[in-house]
Amino acid sequence: MKLVRFLMKLSHETVTIELKNGTQVHGSIAGVDVSMNTHLRSVTVTLKNRESIHLDTLTVRGNNIRYFILPESLPLDTLLIDEGPPKRKPGREGKKENECLTVLSFGSH
Repeated sequence: MKLVRFLMKLSHETVTIELKNGTQVHGSIAGVDVSMNTHLRSVTVTLKNRESIHLDTLTVRGNNIRYFILPESLPLDTLLIDEGPPKRKPGREGKKENECLTVLSFGSH
């Protein structure tokens, strides 16, 4: 399962996002798009070495995200089930015999 597909399932979950510049953003996910842009509600932004700022909504551009801190209570076993793309009906080309399995790896930078 691709990371962005997993994140798209996290609507209404409260998360903390650390940005590449060290800023921490805490809020409830309103949505995540295919570029990993994350839309949040009831947000607290803590800039590095500064006081917190409270916002009603905030969108974080996906390429600025270092990592997500997920709640302990999140049911990862059910969320990580990959529904995959819709099954193709055999057409003129027929079925593919050698399909690849993509493994998602979380690493540190």
